[in-house]
Amino acid sequence: MNETNRLIVVDDNGNEIEMEIIFTFVDDSKNKQYVLYTNPAEEDGEVFASSYDDEGNLYPIEDEKEWEMVEEVFGAYIDEFEDEEA
Repeated sequence: MNETNRLIVVDDNGNEIEMEIIFTFVDDSKNKQYVLYTNPAEEDGEVFASSYDDEGNLYPIEDEKEWEMVEEVFGAYIDEFEDEEA
């Protein structure tokens, strides 16, 4: 997506928010790229997910099955991260 671990998201009010990228992945079956990210200024740790294109434009994930796939990949990422810390 980019060479840094940051991206800019524009909220509903037009405010630009700098987000921290957790990780990106590609779903070859759908030929889509995904990014999971969080707002480092917020303490709640909420994780956001979007698909993106080669130009870095973000798109919402609206399909329930697509969300399930993203949640499964994120769960596997968390499991791997916890295993590395153990």
